[in-house]
Amino acid sequence: MNVNPAGCTSLIFLAAWGSVALAQQPPQTSAPSDLPPGVRCLRDLEYVPGGHPRQKLDLYLPEKAGRPRPVIVWVHGGAWTQGDKDWRRAVPLVPKGYAVANINYRFSQDALFPAQIEDCKAAVRWLRAHAQQYHLDPDHVGAWGSSAGGHLVALLGTTGGVKELEGSGGNLDQSSRVQCVVDWFGPTDLSTMGPRYDGPDSSVARLIGGPARKNRRQADRASPLSYVTHDAAPCLIMQGDKDEVVPLGQSVSFAEALRRAGVEVTLQIYKGGGHGGRAFTSPESWKLIEEFFAKHLHPAKG
Repeated sequence: MNVNPAGCTSLIFLAAWGSVALAQQPPQTSAPSDLPPGVRCLRDLEYVPGGHPRQKLDLYLPEKAGRPRPVIVWVHGGAWTQGDKDWRRAVPLVPKGYAVANINYRFSQDALFPAQIEDCKAAVRWLRAHAQQYHLDPDHVGAWGSSAGGHLVALLGTTGGVKELEGSGGNLDQSSRVQCVVDWFGPTDLSTMGPRYDGPDSSVARLIGGPARKNRRQADRASPLSYVTHDAAPCLIMQGDKDEVVPLGQSVSFAEALRRAGVEVTLQIYKGGGHGGRAFTSPESWKLIEEFFAKHLHPAKG
């Protein structure tokens, strides 16, 4: 395991996370003028045809088709109760040789866990099933998410072979396994999040159907830490040491478990960093993310 402390500060954007505050970047519009040059967007593709209104994704592709492109799946945060696929954090990577899929998923007020990971898996399977149509590389799919989205991509990275979490969202002949994960400050062990999450109205309780301390089995079932094995996806974990929403220990424990299992993992800790902010989008952080995806997804050239 590589642990890289960085002396960076953080700017926090606040929104609700149950009974505490959650950093959530403000959504952006989908106006074409906001896209990098040469990038087009296919909006609101149903990855579960005829399904829930949130079972849709936006697919960002180069305007000119070329070699099949590896896919980066972006999963937004929002305490599993809010947020939207319009935050296009990964879209600047499209000119670097990738396709990017921003997905929505059912909130906890729509359906309890495991609906959220079932939707993420259904989206990955849909992308593989439509790889030829959209010039995608089905053998190289990565996932990147923040906060609640970090939790879900960590689950994608650790549950590639867990059939009970696949759901019934279609394309079950395709794999939901991802080749790598970038986890921004995602919860990984819901039973050890701390007292603020023990209440019946906390975000964790709303996700799993009750307080974690009284629903340990369901909390464990929803925790990426429970599924770590030697075949988990390589992982880049990034978190601030002053995060007041998701305890730093969540990332440390997850990284240690991956390391013990023999999985490639880098834990990037930002000194003074909070729950999101400028530290995560600095040139140094961006370089680290680009190099990680390039190593594991092999971006298309031309």
